[in-house]
Amino acid sequence: MAKEINGNDLIALGYPKNKILGIALKVNKKRTGYTREEMLRHYAAVLAHPHTYVHDKIFSKLATAIIQDSEEALKKAEAVIALKENVSDYLIYGLEHIEEGALHQMDTAMKLPVAVAGALMPDAHQGYGLPIGGVLAVKNAVIPYGVGVDIGCRMALSVYDIPESYFEKNIALFEKILLTNTCFGAGNGFEKKQRSDHEVMEHPLFKDNLLISQLKDKAWMQLGSSGGGNHFVEFGILRVNENDPQTGLMKGRYLSLLSHSGSRGLGATVANHFTKLAKALSKLPPHARNLAYLTLDTEEGMAYWNAMTLSGDYASANHEIIHKKIAKALGAEVITKVENHHNFAWKEEFHGEEVIVHRKGATPAGKGVLGIIPGSMTAPGFLVRGKGNPASLNSASHGAGRNMSRTRALSTITSTDMKKALREAGVILLGGGKDEAPMAYKNIHTVMAAQAELVDIIAEFSPKMVRMADDGSRED
Repeated sequence: MAKEINGNDLIALGYPKNKILGIALKVNKKRTGYTREEMLRHYAAVLAHPHTYVHDKIFSKLATAIIQDSEEALKKAEAVIALKENVSDYLIYGLEHIEEGALHQMDTAMKLPVAVAGALMPDAHQGYGLPIGGVLAVKNAVIPYGVGVDIGCRMALSVYDIPESYFEKNIALFEKILLTNTCFGAGNGFEKKQRSDHEVMEHPLFKDNLLISQLKDKAWMQLGSSGGGNHFVEFGILRVNENDPQTGLMKGRYLSLLSHSGSRGLGATVANHFTKLAKALSKLPPHARNLAYLTLDTEEGMAYWNAMTLSGDYASANHEIIHKKIAKALGAEVITKVENHHNFAWKEEFHGEEVIVHRKGATPAGKGVLGIIPGSMTAPGFLVRGKGNPASLNSASHGAGRNMSRTRALSTITSTDMKKALREAGVILLGGGKDEAPMAYKNIHTVMAAQAELVDIIAEFSPKMVRMADDGSRED
């Protein structure tokens, strides 16, 4: 008896490992009059020229299935959205300090069919989708990974009417105030009796949107708290070199509070949900799938836009609560407060047309716009005023930017190295880990020099007491 034809025989002829293979094997069971060799020749012929077998008594079903499978594959191939062949021009600030991975990610983003313009900030490093430090303007679309996971992450600065000498004489008091009025770490929040209240929790989405409504209890628990990773609340001295009418600050040195954190679990869940949705709907090629976008004329696109906006408002509320609690504990008057955010998308005008500008780890720096650009736990940060440079899409860096990954920092930086850096800078650290050590970040002065045409420096902030997550956790 001739050997039975099996799946491996058909795969060797080129049959795909899908439903076609199963149909072909069933055909073999009802062959009449054909030898094994003749059947294999017919199988090869059906695969090569299925249309000639559509009326054959034995092979018609197989031929029809092959034709349909081919048509479906063609439709899927045609459905893939092609990227632009060439990378559109964009400016790179501080090119010599930017890693190859970030440049590659930005090049891919600039090939998106909806991309209009872009720029890469001097603190840029590789992320997911759009690199951190990437600025991208697109038409009528929003990219969840172009915004980032920590939606609406921001900086807030409160300048007090307290002399520097008072801080130096009352270190223990300031340490107690920081520890009592802040909460850090992924997943962490406040007990019910400690919770704050804020009008952001009355937003309609907490009632009308299924996803958001399920996050309300967690959002309330984490209201007024900070995440893990590089998020911080710190006391420091702000040095103003000349009178500044816009901020109302006079030349001098001021005790100040600087905070950095975002939208906590609310924003992280929104980001992950809509990223998965965008990828499921995406027709981009696989290597660009992390840049999957939702158009704003769709229900999904507007749902993300509204959830993103709420997440940004929630992040702002977190800072407002932290700053109010600490000002009250100090009995201090706030002379000036400045706040700016990144990891967000804005509707702006570019060459007379509305575009959606994504700033992932980049600070808005329109003409006259105030912002804060931090360094590290020992390096200074800067209060700046934007110059409104259109080449950068009115943007600047959001910080110094990482010089090494968290994994590398943990494996190469010793506790001794970190303690020495803190001691030499005169900084007290409450919490924090080696992954956030000063050496893990780029030189902030180099970064600021690379963006001199983007912002003017108003004042310099020197950290003195830094509170961070003490459990080694990442952002939510």
